[in-house]
Amino acid sequence: MVKLILIFLALPVIGFFALALGLILSQKPLAILAGMPEGEFQAAATATSHMTPVAVSKARLRDGLEVDVRHLPADGKDPPLLILLHGSGWYGQQFDALLPALAKHADVIAPDLRGHGPQAKFRGDVAYIGQLEDDIADLIDLYARPEQKIILAGHSSGGGLVIRFLAGVHGHRVTSAILLAPFLKYNAPTMRPNAGGWSRPLVRRFIGLSLLNAFGVTALNHLTVLQFAFPDFVLGGAHKIALTRAYSYRMNLSYEPRRDYLADIAALPRFDLIVGQDDKFFIADAFKPLMRSVTDKGQYHIIQTRGHLNLPYAPETLQIIKRHLNTGSR
Repeated sequence: MVKLILIFLALPVIGFFALALGLILSQKPLAILAGMPEGEFQAAATATSHMTPVAVSKARLRDGLEVDVRHLPADGKDPPLLILLHGSGWYGQQFDALLPALAKHADVIAPDLRGHGPQAKFRGDVAYIGQLEDDIADLIDLYARPEQKIILAGHSSGGGLVIRFLAGVHGHRVTSAILLAPFLKYNAPTMRPNAGGWSRPLVRRFIGLSLLNAFGVTALNHLTVLQFAFPDFVLGGAHKIALTRAYSYRMNLSYEPRRDYLADIAALPRFDLIVGQDDKFFIADAFKPLMRSVTDKGQYHIIQTRGHLNLPYAPETLQIIKRHLNTGSR
């Protein structure tokens, strides 16, 4: 009789895990993901075609992993530390065009985030949800001087990571933020469907893993839940060995604001948000009304004739960042 009762009580639990595993197994990554339209990537390629590569050094993180970092010390006196976080699938090279100009106003570093870049050990993956935040805290420890103001900036998913970091346990260490067309959340009103064709989320797999995580089961968090559609000319180009084409469940969650993304946004310090009017990934006009509903600490800038990927290379973007740095250093 006792055995029958235990079996009866176990049935809902067995059913729950069977449902979760069924969702996970019912969807797999595509071996070949068709590329999105090339326009945004061509614009970025044109903008960076004449830039000089910035020298790369190594930074050792708390678990012993070494990541590539581009570091240019400032020319001026008592500058802030500016940390630049790249977008999804890319690496710190994204900021090579900006670093020399910004080094006149700040100590600048642009890391290849864990799981990214030509030297990635576990491409598209982290060891646990939140590890990227710990990595940024480690970079602050390595590069910041005592009492130095720290400014965190990021493009696209890198901007989403900035928002996540500032709402987390390490956020108090940062003075202000610069958000370049930041990813807020898949269901935010700033989103175009699948980021304009850039991303392919494995929705059923993501739901199944979320169900398991709700019960503390994390053993499958290394599985892929998001793929990126790089155009063919990028996949066959000079950066092909450095591209990250898919993210695990734990990387995906580590690289964006939390579920209550508005609460994360509300925790931001002073910030500038910059977006291109022609952004094909996000809806430029949707950022200001959404974010102003929870915070009054931001300044919003829409750059005409700029899209998503070429936004960091706009002269207007550079001027806004310089102004932010000079304001923050006073």
